[in-house]
Formats: sequence, structure tokens, C-alpha cells
Amino acid sequence: MAANRGESRGESTRRRLSTGERREQLLTVGARLFSESPYDEVWIEQVAEIAGVSRGLLYHYFPTKRDFFAAVVERESERMLQMTAAVPGVPAREQLAAALDTYLEYVHTHAHGYRAFHRADAAGDQTVRRVYQRALAAQERQILAALAADPEFGFAVEARPDTKLAVRGWLAFTTAVCLEWLRGPELSREQVRDLCARALLGVIAP
Repeated sequence: MAANRGESRGESTRRRLSTGERREQLLTVGARLFSESPYDEVWIEQVAEIAGVSRGLLYHYFPTKRDFFAAVVERESERMLQMTAAVPGVPAREQLAAALDTYLEYVHTHAHGYRAFHRADAAGDQTVRRVYQRALAAQERQILAALAADPEFGFAVEARPDTKLAVRGWLAFTTAVCLEWLRGPELSREQVRDLCARALLGVIAP
């Protein structure tokens, strides 16, 4: 009996998570649910049940469902930046194709969440808009830094003041293309990748 009580206490200790670990667990569950189902079909009760916590504890971390969704998107945006980070010494053209492959795979796998994110931004949801603006700025910086370090495009980035605006416009273009692609993929993923790559290279080429 004493041994069993000790084992139970040990199991409870192993399951106890720190604040940061618990938050990460909840966001991981949310990322999966929002990728599998439309926003309106994901319930906080689902998240709490899968994570093994009370609904009240989840609301302690995230006051509203929209706050939770925005936190999931922000986490996923950070992951995407890491996944598409520039590789020193690799030509920008090659990196662009590889980064777009990664991005399009993510869009396809997380289609529901991708649509919901951009739908909320278009509707003017301030919680999501703040996340969107931070993600957009980070993507711009990452792309501009990769172009500036490339022998082919570095001079154009330094000499042309319109490059930053061109990159921002390209990000909006890519989003519109991806949303349309998700409606009905008339083009293959490779064709969408090549379309987006040509669009960026066309406006920044020296």
C-alpha cells in the first residue's frame, strides 16, 4: 500500500508542468485542433480535455478563445520563421524555392488555421491584427536580410528604396495566392511555388 501511494505521488510529480511547459502544451493542442477544424468548430472544452486540465486553468492562461487562437498563430509564425531561416552561403534563388516549399506545405497542412487567421485579420480583429503585423514585420526583415547578403540581389536592396515595399507587397500577393489555392487547387504546389518565386524575383531583380 505504501509503495502504491509512493508510485502515485511519483506519477503526479512527473505530470506536474511548469507554467511555461503547460502553456506550450496548450498551444500544441490548439495548433492541432485549429489545423483540423474550422475556428468555430474548435471548443475550449476540447482543448482542456485533451490537455488534461480544467477549463478554468486554460482561461487563466488565455482569457478568451480569440486570445488563445492569436497565441497559437503567433507561436506557429515563429516556428515558420525558424523553418524558413536563411542559410549562409546558399544563393537567394535556391533559398526562396526551398522556403516556399516549406511554407506551402504548412499552408496545406494547416489550411483551417491559415484561413481563420487571415479571415480574422481582414475583419479587423485587433488581437489577431497585432499578431499579423508582428509576423509580417518579421517576415520582411528575414527576406530583406537574405537578399542583402546575396551577391546577386544585395546591391539592389541597398540602392533601391522601394525594395521593402516590394517585399511587403509580395507577402500580400503570396497570401492571396495561397488562399485562392486552398479554395480549389487548380495548380499544383510546385506551380504555386514557381508563381510566387517569379513574382518576387521579377520585382527585385537588378
